[in-house]
Amino acid sequence: MAACSIEDVLAKAEQDEAEKLKSITVQKELDIEFDIGNLVAYDKNRIDIRQFREQKKDDFLRSLARDNTQLLINEIWKHPTERVEEVIVVKLPEPTTALPREKPPPKPRPPTKWEEFAKLKGIQKKKKTNLVWDDVAKNELHRLRNIARAQKIKVPGVGLTPTAQQSTTDLSRAVNVAKVSTASAGKFQDRLPKEKAPRNTGKKRKFQPVIGNFSSEKQRQLDLLKVMDSKKPRLDVNKAVNKQMREDDREESAAKFRKGGKKGRKGGNFSGKGKGKGGGGKGRAGGKGQGPPGGKKGAGKR
Repeated sequence: MAACSIEDVLAKAEQDEAEKLKSITVQKELDIEFDIGNLVAYDKNRIDIRQFREQKKDDFLRSLARDNTQLLINEIWKHPTERVEEVIVVKLPEPTTALPREKPPPKPRPPTKWEEFAKLKGIQKKKKTNLVWDDVAKNELHRLRNIARAQKIKVPGVGLTPTAQQSTTDLSRAVNVAKVSTASAGKFQDRLPKEKAPRNTGKKRKFQPVIGNFSSEKQRQLDLLKVMDSKKPRLDVNKAVNKQMREDDREESAAKFRKGGKKGRKGGNFSGKGKGKGGGGKGRAGGKGQGPPGGKKGAGKR
């Protein structure tokens, strides 16, 4: 009995060891579908009902899970591997199975007042530029300028950048540009007490093209020769009418002035009495006068 019991114990130990060291090769009637990205395996093989009933349910399910897990692990190690911090890892592919969300999708954020206004007015957000200031390029530009100065080569300026020696024209141009660089383009910019108006800022004269329509040029020259050759002066109707209107206005104002002066002399306050044949006349203000020549005495005092 003791010998039999020892053999049974050894057989059981061997069986347990064999269970632990099962082969990694698993045979299935149908191939299993894998989704390595989600670490999922789909087993479509039929379950043996008789074997499920003869064995314990837990042992049967544990054995089935072990075999499918072994096949999943075998499929995982078929993908490329890499070493990360002394650990070998497998680079998993993208998942192929769409899994449901754990939580409901987030609700859309309500638009702000500015977004509503921009949508109403059709304002679109401008993309920011990807240009980045490069300090290495700045240093390179300074290095090239230093080399040019050392070799006494004229360095071209960029825009209105200050140079070593600036002329009066350059300074005035820089001042004018600074003045018009405002929100109102210099319209409300105040001037200094003795500041002069900027030069070369008005409208430029437009000349006729040198090469153009020869027929119009010919007609223009003929008209000029016709005016020069004619004995009668060319009459500008608008200018003549305006001149006549000014003359009429001047005569009318002069007539009104003379009429007003006569009324004033007739009804004015004059002192002095005049004596003469023609009757008593009144002298001018401020003295006594006499009548016209031919009277008893001469002209009155003024």
